[in-house]
Amino acid sequence: MPIIRVDGTVTQINVFTVEPGRQQPLIEHLARAARVAAEVPGWLSASLHRSLDGTRVVNYAQSTDLDAAQRVIEHLLAKGMIQGNKAFGEANPGLYEVALTLDRDTLRR
Repeated sequence: MPIIRVDGTVTQINVFTVEPGRQQPLIEHLARAARVAAEVPGWLSASLHRSLDGTRVVNYAQSTDLDAAQRVIEHLLAKGMIQGNKAFGEANPGLYEVALTLDRDTLRR
């Protein structure tokens, strides 16, 4: 389950631009990649999002820390999963840490 809090968790956010009709095949590929990533100690979760206009997919994947995130990327590269992404569309990845979270309960305080 995704964890969104300021705690050192590292999140890879990857926005893919795809041709119409290519969202579902990419989502299926990314789901397979998540199962491969889960083999790496420190991998936590992946959440896949599709845009309502059919042109983008966002992969929100979390690891315990930067070292784990880098191990996950290396593992996925070695298994050909990242290279496989290119068959579906253009990727724009980045590694992030949570800077702030707000929700209805904290805003009411």
